[in-house]
Amino acid sequence: MLRRPKPTDSEADILREQQKFLTSGASSAANVVRRPDKRRGEAGGGGGEDHSGENGGSQKDVVTIEDLPDQLPSLTPAPPKKSRFKASRVTFEKEDAEERLDRQDTHISAVLSRIVERDTSSSPISLPAFTGMAFPKVMHRSATGSQVPLPSAGGKKSIFARQIAAQRLKEGKTPLHRVPEAARKHEPREQNLPPEISMDTDQPTTVSSPCLVSGRGLAGPDSSGDIMRIHRDNQAKIQAMSQSEIQEERNKLLSQLDPRLVEFVKSCKGQSIPSSASPSKHPEDKSSKESFPLQNRSTESDSSSAAVLSQKPQEVEMEGVEEEEEEMSPPTAVTERNLPVKPQREWVHMDKQEPEKLEWMRDLPAPRRKITKQAMQARFDFNGTLIPPTEDLPTHLGLHHHGEEPERAGYSLQELFLLSRSQIFQQRTLALNTLANILSKARAGEYMPVLKGSVMSTLLDAGLLFLLRFALDESVEGVMSVAVHALKALLVCAEDEECLDSTFSWFRGLSSFPLLPSAQEEEEEEDLGLDESMKETAKEKEERKSDHDVARQDVVKGLLKMKLLPRLRYILEVVRPSPRVVHDVMEVLTRIARHSSSSATQVLDCPRLMETVMSEFLPTSWTGPSLPFPQFVYGLPLARAMKLLRVLATSGRHACARLLNSLGVRERLSCLMSAEPSQLLLEPSEALRITTEAYRLWAVAAGYGQACKLYIDLYPALVTALQSVHRVLAPSDPLLPLQLQRVLALLTLLTQVTHTAGCHQELQAGMVSSQGDECPPPPPVSWGHVTGLQASLLGHFKGFVKSLDNPVQKNSSLTLIPAYLLYLEAYYHQLSRQNCFKPVETLQELELLTSEVLLPLLSHTVVQDLINNLKSSSVVCNVQSSHLGPESIPSLPNLACPGWRDRLGLVVPSSPFPLLTGLGLLLETITGIHKGLSCKFTGLLLSEPVIGYLRSCSQATPTLSHNRAWLLRHEHHLLYLLLRLAHRLVPIEREVAKHASLYHQVALVLLPWLLPGSEYLAHELLSTIIFSKDFISEGHSGGPEAVELGELKLHEEKHHHTSPSLQTVGALLREACVQLPSIRGCFLTHLAHLESFVLVSRDTLLGRNPWINSHLLPELTGPTMPSDWPYLPLVSLYERTGVSDGGGLAVEELPQGTLGTVIHCLQWLLLLEVWREEALKVILPVAKLARLSCVFLCSGDLFLEKPVQKLAWGLFRLLTRQSRLDSLDLNVPPPGLASFQDLYSALLAQYEAVSFGDRLFGCWVLVPLQRRYSATMRLAVFGEHVGMLRSLGVTLEQLSIPIERFTSPPEDSLPLLRLYFRSLVTGTLRPCWCPVLYVVALSHVNSFIFSQDAAAQEVEAARHSMLRKIYYLTDEVLKKHLLLFRLPQPRSDVGFDMYDHLPLIRAKRLESIVGLQDSSDDKGD
Repeated sequence: MLRRPKPTDSEADILREQQKFLTSGASSAANVVRRPDKRRGEAGGGGGEDHSGENGGSQKDVVTIEDLPDQLPSLTPAPPKKSRFKASRVTFEKEDAEERLDRQDTHISAVLSRIVERDTSSSPISLPAFTGMAFPKVMHRSATGSQVPLPSAGGKKSIFARQIAAQRLKEGKTPLHRVPEAARKHEPREQNLPPEISMDTDQPTTVSSPCLVSGRGLAGPDSSGDIMRIHRDNQAKIQAMSQSEIQEERNKLLSQLDPRLVEFVKSCKGQSIPSSASPSKHPEDKSSKESFPLQNRSTESDSSSAAVLSQKPQEVEMEGVEEEEEEMSPPTAVTERNLPVKPQREWVHMDKQEPEKLEWMRDLPAPRRKITKQAMQARFDFNGTLIPPTEDLPTHLGLHHHGEEPERAGYSLQELFLLSRSQIFQQRTLALNTLANILSKARAGEYMPVLKGSVMSTLLDAGLLFLLRFALDESVEGVMSVAVHALKALLVCAEDEECLDSTFSWFRGLSSFPLLPSAQEEEEEEDLGLDESMKETAKEKEERKSDHDVARQDVVKGLLKMKLLPRLRYILEVVRPSPRVVHDVMEVLTRIARHSSSSATQVLDCPRLMETVMSEFLPTSWTGPSLPFPQFVYGLPLARAMKLLRVLATSGRHACARLLNSLGVRERLSCLMSAEPSQLLLEPSEALRITTEAYRLWAVAAGYGQACKLYIDLYPALVTALQSVHRVLAPSDPLLPLQLQRVLALLTLLTQVTHTAGCHQELQAGMVSSQGDECPPPPPVSWGHVTGLQASLLGHFKGFVKSLDNPVQKNSSLTLIPAYLLYLEAYYHQLSRQNCFKPVETLQELELLTSEVLLPLLSHTVVQDLINNLKSSSVVCNVQSSHLGPESIPSLPNLACPGWRDRLGLVVPSSPFPLLTGLGLLLETITGIHKGLSCKFTGLLLSEPVIGYLRSCSQATPTLSHNRAWLLRHEHHLLYLLLRLAHRLVPIEREVAKHASLYHQVALVLLPWLLPGSEYLAHELLSTIIFSKDFISEGHSGGPEAVELGELKLHEEKHHHTSPSLQTVGALLREACVQLPSIRGCFLTHLAHLESFVLVSRDTLLGRNPWINSHLLPELTGPTMPSDWPYLPLVSLYERTGVSDGGGLAVEELPQGTLGTVIHCLQWLLLLEVWREEALKVILPVAKLARLSCVFLCSGDLFLEKPVQKLAWGLFRLLTRQSRLDSLDLNVPPPGLASFQDLYSALLAQYEAVSFGDRLFGCWVLVPLQRRYSATMRLAVFGEHVGMLRSLGVTLEQLSIPIERFTSPPEDSLPLLRLYFRSLVTGTLRPCWCPVLYVVALSHVNSFIFSQDAAAQEVEAARHSMLRKIYYLTDEVLKKHLLLFRLPQPRSDVGFDMYDHLPLIRAKRLESIVGLQDSSDDKGD
């Protein structure tokens, strides 16, 4: 037998098989047949052999297979098609169709020759009728009357089919597939309800036709009749059934069918009821429906069902959470009656109406008024206002569209994104403008109460940044302009800028934090384990990231990476857009410059950008505009451009020098400052704004010691401006706020120039002594250049203080007085450092200033009213403010200023902070010069508002973020100045000394609050107040004795002997008070690494301008000092000498002075825990325990030193008090550690290695073994470190922790219970070696073996096994302990109570288990 070829056969195998086939003579499975070409007259028949020799080039090979029919079988059974005209034609069976066509259609002339013109001579000619229409009515095909209307059921029919139907009607025959009217008349007219309606009714209801099954798609001439026949059979069966049988069948169906199918059936029922269930309510509809054929009605019903079904998913989604819903009529089916435009059958393709396609022509339904808990999609109008879901707005507003919810007005964010990618630029403009309005309102926090989630985060995650960046590249100026506006709305908050401008004249108000996102970078996996030299730098990682990754972490960096700056330069330089776009570009550039110094440098380095800004918007000469608000700002000075320069100058002294020298800012300042604002040929408000910004820019430059030559050149103009201060501040002037800001900027400039001039003498001497070493050059302005202004400014100051009595001028005076106080502080601070300083004259001058100005100012009722607002305006005291702030996203930090005028705060006019800060600075300076003036200001510290404010601050826990840091910095300045005043008064004023502990508490809580840039304040607090004996009044007023008495009383109440170390706490506190100077030196030594930051901060805060490198504060990564700074020496020692990864010590010998450092640190901690417990509440108890564990981990025998033992015992007793134990949560990882379990493993290894059975170390190890903590640590003791049980000899009395915390509730970890049992029966755990854990193990094993609780089979088997093993123990003492254990009892010799004999229920359980075992053994025998 021949085989089939295989894929593995070679060519030789195939040839061999071919030879076998040919020799066998078998017939082939397929033959090659050439079919005759009829067009060439070839005869049919014959195989390929008959014609193989003819016309070889044109032969066609046809492959035929045996038993294969010539025609393909039909895949679906269908009735044969018949032609009515076929019978009238004469055809031959073997006639070729092509030949017949050629024979009949010989040429076109044969057709034309048969055309005979019709005689129309007798036909009447009628003129067209006159109508009111402009054009005659168009004749349609259907107007001939030769067609019948398209039936409503049966599918689509061609024109030819309708002509045939018309012919049959003329012949009197019934059209195919139509039910005769007579037959329809006999059918009962009943409600058109679905068959499953009987599921919810008491009586079975007969219906005329099925609603679920229509029969469409079935083959056969009478498919609809079959459906009706089946339907009638079903109805007959239902009517023959009883109600109980119907209910039984219904339940059976519901249990078997898919719930979704049941819901579908019910929905069909619900859609059919409204149309016919209430005929009394709609008599007109009923009569009109009865006049239509039944099939038309069913079609309308089907279409209405489809329309309702299309809305059903949304309703179902809301259904589960609805609480209340207004009664609404169900939607009606779409018919000609309820369409605004009536479709005519004569219209093309309107002979068959499709209701679901006509539904868009209907009026929109009113929004459904629901009260629901489910979130709904937010929709906005073109102004960005959120539209309530129940709002029914008119359609002429243009807010309705063909979206998912056409009845709801407005656009969702998704639809706006879709519209912004439209090909029609007007639609793109509309979408981007709407997004800009939404962003503005989101920044203002208007959506926070009503929307879930952040709108800005949602937009950024959806790719808004890339959408705006692509829109900036549009060639259409309108789209480009609105994209700039949207970018400005995203990046810039106008109220943030207003707040920063209003605080510019405050103390160090020209400094600000960079608006950098919080650093959340983690070390990448590929960098782990590499040397520092092999790791990628931050810049290299940044370049390797994609635009999307960079923008997700930092929006501004992402924009810079997307080449935003060159595009903005192109818009300004080439496009030259409208004023609004120019203003938006300036504000965007300002926000980018505020981001960081590197971003500001990129703005400066962008080719031709700053040159365009300087030449077009800060020209040296210009022509006055013809209109108050010009339509073209090119060639005119722009205040926003000057502000951009000021923010760029804030980023660093080098950037400021570039602006002054390379870009020609010096000339622009000379041009603007040399004339009055009214002479600048600008609109008045714009002239005031640009001169104000010019003064501020000049003040920033003077803050670096730059642009001081300009002061000498423009001195006459400055004097003129000072002389006109009272004149320009007219209360009736509508531009008064702008005039006030201009005067404040001028005073800030003079203050900075005074600081710079005060450093001239020191720099001059330093340059001489340095002899070529690097030293800043002395500024051109000296002290003699500024002394002449002091008298004039002091006179102004006195005048404004007197103006406080005038209600009209009160607000203006309160605004300006803080700036004058800051100027006087700068003057007297620098005066005391000059060689020309005359002490006697200065002291007399200060006394006059105090008595004539400062004391009257402080006692004025207006100022007292301000001081009463101290607590309500505080940011520190009002952490839990009810005000909902604006949206803030991590990648785009802001200052949270929207709405700042409507709420209390530091910046509002009613805030006392600027006034008290200026006054505090002046008092700090003049009391340093004249010590006797301190007593005159005692009333300030003792006033009730200040005391109440300090008490609130001592208990506050403010959170740190960008939107609070810029305000917290100013409040920290005031707190520091109040403490400095207290430092001067506490030693000399008895009344102030009564509140010394309050001031000390405030100093302790303020220290970890101080932000980057305030390191000098932290250093001063540590040096003066924190470790001062005067502020720890308990140390010299019976505090230690009170502690000792409290401890003795506690011991008497407990009636048992405790460790003698408890009685030494008082002595330890006395010793700590004596050692306060040494303790201060210890902490200052461990903070020496902050020295460089302290020096930079000192130069900034003391006005050493030539040494300042940048007015941009350090990045806001966190407070200057950690909150657990009292533990800093211990942590530092552990990092240098602690346990390494291998378990041994990192060093063999401790550094010199280590013991003293540890002792001083523990003394300070003990003092704080006893007298300043509130100051340490910010440190978690688990963090305290972890930090103190460093005493045991940093050395092998350090904890054995006697002073360390005493102090550590005292701290242990304090940490294990009842209230502290309740708050100690070891499941929370301590700061800096992954988990407490890792630290505990190191403690266990250290205990086994070097503890020598030390009781203090043992207590430390036992604390985490309490029952409420994780069983992992108990498993580590009884598993990996079971050997330590031999030396853990801590007694119940020494532990000072109730034993119930270890034994209750009963242990539920089966592996741990087995370890307990094994350590007991093997003798590893004995009462003489480890009393505490012996009692703990006994208690848990005893509770486990006699527990009556139901448990799993494995647990129950373990109980039986343990109980049997205990019963057969040979150690009678252990057996007795395990079986008769009752309760832990610390006063007992063995540490627990026992039953005299086993209780009855336990005895029965033991007997049953042991008896079962004995019986099974007997059976086995």
